[in-house]
Order: sequence, then structure tokens, then C-alpha cells
Amino acid sequence: MEIAVVGSNMVDLISYINRMPTDGETVEAPDFHMGCGGKGANQAVAASRMGSKVLMVTRVGNDVFAENTINNFEKNGIDSKFVMRTDATSGVAPIFVDPQSRNSIIIVKGANAKLKPNDVEKARSEISKCKLIVLQLEIPLETVYATIRMGAELGVPVLLNPAPADPALSLENIRNCEFIVPNESELSLLTGMPVDTSEDITNAARMLLQSGIPNVIVTLGSKGALFVNSEGEKMFKADAQSAQNAVDTTGAGDAFIGCFSHTWVKTHDIEASIKAANIYAGDAVTKRGTQLSYATAEEVGLE
Repeated sequence: MEIAVVGSNMVDLISYINRMPTDGETVEAPDFHMGCGGKGANQAVAASRMGSKVLMVTRVGNDVFAENTINNFEKNGIDSKFVMRTDATSGVAPIFVDPQSRNSIIIVKGANAKLKPNDVEKARSEISKCKLIVLQLEIPLETVYATIRMGAELGVPVLLNPAPADPALSLENIRNCEFIVPNESELSLLTGMPVDTSEDITNAARMLLQSGIPNVIVTLGSKGALFVNSEGEKMFKADAQSAQNAVDTTGAGDAFIGCFSHTWVKTHDIEASIKAANIYAGDAVTKRGTQLSYATAEEVGLE
């Protein structure tokens, strides 16, 4: 295995809407799609489609969605030996996408909330063989912290995507991460600093750097990504054509992280990995759906 993803899986329930209803109002949505999602699963699938060997550590429920989720992992070449069944509902994510391709998402964690440190401990031997651990915040914080500690003990670098934003996340407990990859709103909540201007964003990213995290990558949607480390900061612009052709931005950040993880494991070149991730995420937003929009390396010209 090359990448261990410890995180969530969800069933995406995507409604394509003309507008959100007001209180007490019912509106008709012109289209609907159901697919496999969840930040952890999305990132695992993106990395796997790029060509990495991926191990998934997660919990599914005891409902009709569970078997489909496990089959989806296996269909995408992801090692599912640590996908554990749980006496709970599977996680679901109702998603609403407007005509400008902007999305609003509600998550119900379900079985994801029952992924505990002991579950990750069971996978220690397999995780020790990996070159990168990838984490998000759709699982309990105690499990996130325990996995970061495990990474430090094993000498396996950790990438944390602090999403969805959680005000309880402790900088003290994540300083052993090699990478932290927030978006603007997550960066603001994590640091307590404004992100209204590019200077604000850079200052907030530097604050994370000062807390002990060596590499901070801020995803900025159609504007690209900002990379800050001890040598300075650098902006990587997104592809303008992809931004103009965007139809659904759901899962774009996960596409970025999956591709970045794959490329970094192969090259250990952070800047090249960010450039590739921008291209990959840009391609994903031009198609509907979450995992359905994720290309292979060959399809996106990143072999």
C-alpha cells in the first residue's frame, strides 16, 4: 500500500436546483443524482484513479447503502479489509447544487461517528507500510488525533484536510502533521483570523506554520491554491478555462487532495503535486457528480 485514508464514507444525495426554498416553501428540482461520496472515500477514490495503491479505514452502516459502498471501494481498486460494518445507519450527504455550480451540503455522519482509535489500531501493521496517511474531520476528533500520533510513531507523514470545519480542533494535537490543507473558511475557523484578502489568507497560513505544521496548502476554488512553508509562499493559479466551464464543484477539494497525495507520494515534489492537483480538480468541476467526475491520470494528461 502507498496511501492510507482514515476517514468517512457517505451516500451523496445530489439535487440540482434553480434556487433554495424559503421557509415553508416547496420547490421542484429539475434533476437528482445519487452516488458514493464522503470526504475520506472521495480522496481515496481520486488517489486510486490516479494510480496509487490505497488502503481505506472506515465504518459503514447496517443498511442498504453499506454493500454498495464496499463494492464501490473494491471496484475502484481500494483495499477494503478495514471497512467495518456497524450497528448504525450509513453516512449520508444531501447536496444542493445551484445553476452557478455552487453547492450547499448537509452531512449525517451515521456510522462514521463510530470509527474509533481502536479501529485504526487494528490497521497499524498495514498503515506502517504506507508512505502517507490522509485524514479529514467527518470522523471523531479522538480518532483523528490518535491517527496523527500513530503516524508520528511509525514515521509515516500525515496530511490533514480540516473539513468540515470544527471549532473544537486543537492546533496542539495536529502539529505533527506534515501537511494541512484547509479552504478559506476552514483556515479562518482554525486560526481565528480573517481571510477577506490575499494578505489575510497568507497571514493566517503563516500562523499555522508558526504552530509547527511545516507545509500549509490553502485551496481557493477557482483562484487556485496558496502554498506556505518556511521558505516563503507561492500562489498556484487554477485553470481559467475549467473555472468558466464549471458545472458542479461538489468534491473538487477532495479531488485536489487525492491527486496531490498520489503525486507527492510518487515524486516528493510539493509544487509539482499542487500543479497536478489544480489540473485534476479543475477537470472534476466540469462534470456532474462527486466520484463520478474523477478522471484517471491518463484521461487528464497527468501520467
